[in-house]
Amino acid sequence: MVYENPDGVKIGLEIHVQLNKLNTKLFCGCSTDYHNAEPNTHVCPVCLGLPGSLPVLNRKAVEFALKVGLALNCDIVEQTQFHRKNYYYPDLPKGFQTTQYDFPIAGHGKVIIDGEDGERIIRITRAHMEEDPGKLMHMGSIEKSKGTLINYNRSGMTLIEIVTEPDMRSPKEARRFLDKLRSILEYLDVFNGDLEGAMRVDANVSVMGGDRVEVKNISSHKGVEKAALYEIMRQKNFIRRGDKVVMETRHFDEARGVTLSMRTKEEEHDYRYFPEPDLVPMRVADWVPGVQKTLPELPDAKRDRFMREYRIADMHAKALTSDIKVADFYEHVALRVCPGAAAVWVADILKGELNYRDIGVHAFKVEDMIEIIELVIGNKITERSGVEIIRTILDNGGTPTTIVKEKGLIKVEEDIIIKAVTETLEENPEALQDYLDGKEKSLNFLVGQVMKKTAGRSDAKTTRKMLLERINKLPQK
Repeated sequence: MVYENPDGVKIGLEIHVQLNKLNTKLFCGCSTDYHNAEPNTHVCPVCLGLPGSLPVLNRKAVEFALKVGLALNCDIVEQTQFHRKNYYYPDLPKGFQTTQYDFPIAGHGKVIIDGEDGERIIRITRAHMEEDPGKLMHMGSIEKSKGTLINYNRSGMTLIEIVTEPDMRSPKEARRFLDKLRSILEYLDVFNGDLEGAMRVDANVSVMGGDRVEVKNISSHKGVEKAALYEIMRQKNFIRRGDKVVMETRHFDEARGVTLSMRTKEEEHDYRYFPEPDLVPMRVADWVPGVQKTLPELPDAKRDRFMREYRIADMHAKALTSDIKVADFYEHVALRVCPGAAAVWVADILKGELNYRDIGVHAFKVEDMIEIIELVIGNKITERSGVEIIRTILDNGGTPTTIVKEKGLIKVEEDIIIKAVTETLEENPEALQDYLDGKEKSLNFLVGQVMKKTAGRSDAKTTRKMLLERINKLPQK
């Protein structure tokens, strides 16, 4: 099926990624471990922009940026250089931001996502390095704030800004791109996405060939999807009324789910870019072979290997490799038990329970997962009991062995199931007759009644088989 995109939606993203796995900031020796610190305690003359202070480039930051560029299938520039981007804002103490302009460190890349109609290539225009500004903390909403506080702890953190072409045709595709990008960054071990401010997104949205509108500083993937949905509807309504959508910058109010106008869109000449005189041009092409050797196995390559080595379905391989922690967890399990069964239990069942509770895979032990799968494969407990053990461990702790004993989850003997089947048929003659009259759903009801009598310790497949055998032996009327 080809996605027609009837509204002509175009979405491009500008993603500011904080390379927060570095120990120090981009141009000074201040620690990056500021998230739980008092305001304005991780600062120095350089990141405060005090007169006479000089930047010293963090070599490791450049290596991290090269890793990101290579992982996004980008071309690496021969030589790059920092510029001053001049604008006044309270969180920018120098009055300019040190960034890369004419010669971004990487560009012309691509990322493959699951689009509306199959795999889709999202083109990467450029990826460039820059410093993070400080953080403004409004006292109230951005519209009605009684004052604003500034915390410069974040000022000078290493950012890599990743700019895409407007290749996304729906808010769903935009969210999938961000999910894939986060996965790649976490595989590279340059970024911790759980930290506040780790990834901030500007979304450029246009419909029906109109001007693009930029929605600034969205802090979550879900927020990007919601902001784009709202902006598409707003622009469509404008066009229906005969109005013209103007190029502007808007703010997304997550609490209300709406975008609000901030200012008309600046052009590049408004920033008066010029080369940073305190930093020399930097030749990075020679670094590429060494950095290339440090790249890990990335999500797409790991997915292909899982399908090839463990013979699991593409659906399971994608689900398992989208998060490196889940992929590592699965691989430890798959080396000890049947890989196919491990894929089902980790991708379908464990991930579902973790997502429901909004916790990571670290909350579950590999050894416990192995034991549960072995109990199910060994026909000692039912699949239903296996799910119950997972839920109990996540909610109350414990081990599979103790939970099986405490809850009496060992599968019942066959004669007990036969007894439960006989009793169920005797107690539910109407349901039995409905099944004999061709109502298939009645059999599911009878299976449920048998499992209820055995406290869930009879396997549904076995129960169904025994019911059918017993029914077929009943005298025909």
